[in-house]
Amino acid sequence: MMGSSQDMSELVALIVEDSVVQRNHLVSLAQELNFGTVLQACDGNDALRVLAQFDGKSIYLVITDIDMPGMDGIELIGKLAEGRMIENVIVTSARDPRLLETVESMGADNAQLKLLGTVPKPVTRGAVAQMLELALKRAANEGRAAQAELSLGEIEHALEAGQFLPFFQPKVTMSSGLLKGVEALARWQHPQLGLLGPQRFIATIEGTPLMAHFTLSMVEQSLRQLQHWLCLMPTLTMSVNLSADDLADKGFVDRLMDLVRIHNVPPESLIWEVTETMIMNNQSLANLARLGLKGFGLSMDDYGIGYSSMQTLSRSPFTELKIDRIFVNGASERRNRRAILNSSLDMGRSLDIATVAEGVETVGDWNLLSELGCDIAQGYLVAKPMAAAELLPWIKGNRARLRKLAADARVRA
Repeated sequence: MMGSSQDMSELVALIVEDSVVQRNHLVSLAQELNFGTVLQACDGNDALRVLAQFDGKSIYLVITDIDMPGMDGIELIGKLAEGRMIENVIVTSARDPRLLETVESMGADNAQLKLLGTVPKPVTRGAVAQMLELALKRAANEGRAAQAELSLGEIEHALEAGQFLPFFQPKVTMSSGLLKGVEALARWQHPQLGLLGPQRFIATIEGTPLMAHFTLSMVEQSLRQLQHWLCLMPTLTMSVNLSADDLADKGFVDRLMDLVRIHNVPPESLIWEVTETMIMNNQSLANLARLGLKGFGLSMDDYGIGYSSMQTLSRSPFTELKIDRIFVNGASERRNRRAILNSSLDMGRSLDIATVAEGVETVGDWNLLSELGCDIAQGYLVAKPMAAAELLPWIKGNRARLRKLAADARVRA
């Protein structure tokens, strides 16, 4: 539910829906969520008239259908993006779910649309409440992003000062709920701004000589931690992301392997994650092949969102297929996502490589993945990324929950 930091009674919602029954339902949901003012419109043109009469005041949330007479919902959200009155938009539809995917793609490409997300009909209170939680997080992120941009010089200084560190997100075996491995994810412990995610610094580093230094720092810290964990959990694996710059560097693989030897970590305990766009040149393919020959695991990350995923997968020595969250999250409710997810899992099985679903956030999606035969799950339903010191307590505190999750899914199947 909504956090205490947001007083909904002071906020305004606008419901745009041509069906009187559906519109009344959405109005009731907004009122149950304590919106102080709930406006109504029967289509896009009517919505613009309502907004004009509202004297230019800010609208916190617009919930609009897609298929309406007059101005449809897609045209409406484009019009709304031209002004500054709307803070958040949710789009709903009972039509082909691919229309909602189209809207989500539009929102990803154009931040001015203020799209929180899409919800298939019938719309539930829980779905809207979840979207409003996202609105709070987005506002917080935008507030941080509005701060001064962090320069390459600041990042270089932070790297020298040891302010970058790996956090670790667990990956669990779906059939048992037991811990399979972790993924190392970079964080910046900024002395003034607090803990910063990669969106605040990776784009600045990419394409510069600092990228290799940054990656090797993350790898070395991760290897030290993995060496310690392997004494307690000998079968644990750790996934580490490599950048396009890293993989295209002829000498980078030798530097990686030197670090692995120094820390006495067996290659089979490490999985290097790459995206297909990183291996479009011969040097990258050669480096990938060398890593595979040395016994390291290789994971194709974000599978399904590139232009030639199947071709890349068939010609490279991958041991793991990591399905992008856009096909996982909500797949239990959207048949088009389920179809792509099922096809991706079939591809993994046919190539005899492990399948990993990232972005698993709901029990419904977990159950679907179990039914479809996915091997490994990663996402907030399992655990958020955490500091190294938190992993062992997390295992102890969540072992029973995850075993039950796996057992319940098997019963359903």
